[in-house]
Amino acid sequence: MQKHFEKRLRLNNQIREPQVFVIDTDGKQLGVISTNEALRLANERGLDLVEVGPLAKPPIAKIIDYGKYMYQKEKRERGGKTSKTPGQEVKTVRVGFTTGNHDLLVRAKQADKFLKLGNRVRVEMPLRGREKSMSNIGREKMESFLKLITAPFTQEEPIKRAPFGLGLLISPEKHK
Repeated sequence: MQKHFEKRLRLNNQIREPQVFVIDTDGKQLGVISTNEALRLANERGLDLVEVGPLAKPPIAKIIDYGKYMYQKEKRERGGKTSKTPGQEVKTVRVGFTTGNHDLLVRAKQADKFLKLGNRVRVEMPLRGREKSMSNIGREKMESFLKLITAPFTQEEPIKRAPFGLGLLISPEKHK
């Protein structure tokens, strides 16, 4: 597989061709003019002359703000990668085996907040050492924790053993 390395665009005095095909900031084609004349036009407007089509004969150059152009190009490339739409994210709330009642209330409020934002919530209870042999007590604690959550939710999966201990997944109730 051949790797593709993107070349950096040449701008302003880096352009070595005697003539370039110039495109204005509005997208209007100014035609083939000398590089010096194109640089003068760009400087008058306080912008850069950027070679966007180096392989064309003569090369294509645009009069644009280079920093803004690169920012928008990166934004377009990143565009499809991340989507932070509510309801798609899974938030985690960890409840300890020995967690007290007040701390359970705090975690329940946290879970309420996540559910109201439309996020799914994974409730985890890590079990260490002897706690693993007393998982039935952990299940009871998880069930009592679920009763403390005030936001309407549906339990997507039951309380089950996971590599770290116990876990379950809840999601906000869908309105009909």
